[in-house]
Amino acid sequence: MEQAVRKQDSIGGAILHPVRAGGAGILRQKGTHTAEEYYTTPEDARVELIKGVFYDMAAPSPVHQRILGELYYMIRDHIRKNGGPCQVYMAPFDAKLDTGDEEDTVVQPDISVICDPSRIDERGCNGAPDWVVEITSPGNAETDYLRKLSLYLDAGVRLYWILNPMDRILNVYEMSDDNFTVSQHMMDHPVGTIYEDLSIDLKELQAVI
Repeated sequence: MEQAVRKQDSIGGAILHPVRAGGAGILRQKGTHTAEEYYTTPEDARVELIKGVFYDMAAPSPVHQRILGELYYMIRDHIRKNGGPCQVYMAPFDAKLDTGDEEDTVVQPDISVICDPSRIDERGCNGAPDWVVEITSPGNAETDYLRKLSLYLDAGVRLYWILNPMDRILNVYEMSDDNFTVSQHMMDHPVGTIYEDLSIDLKELQAVI
């Protein structure tokens, strides 16, 4: 199933839970946090900064981690064998997105493939990765399908995958300018990527669910 969708100014409806931030543990108001504050949070704090607001991240499940590891190694092995400028990172890895808003956004995609080495610094990726993969769980599905879809489109991500291991479905969003094309795949066949010579066999991922 495939359809083209025009970008909206905002996509609402996601249910997210702001967290307490700062030494005093005070819940600050929407839009008051910055990327600099995010980078000074404790290393064990599982949060993302979305349009100036801190949000909890659910702890990944064993299934989530197995899929993440398999997919990461598939992409990494392709890059090692074929070379080129692209690099692949798995979470936790920060991506500071420029979405055209005044509020800062720093997220941690499950997998980020970045083909412009100048975007990578000691803090992670400064700008949009070329290819982002998010693996959903009951606690983050609405974030991945709604809020992050809007963020990644606005920031200029080329390819966005949302892999749902519960329903065994992969949604693929190919993004360009103000539009994206979405296609849905069952996990029983290969699916193309940003590389012409790399397709991911979803049957191999399904084997670890």
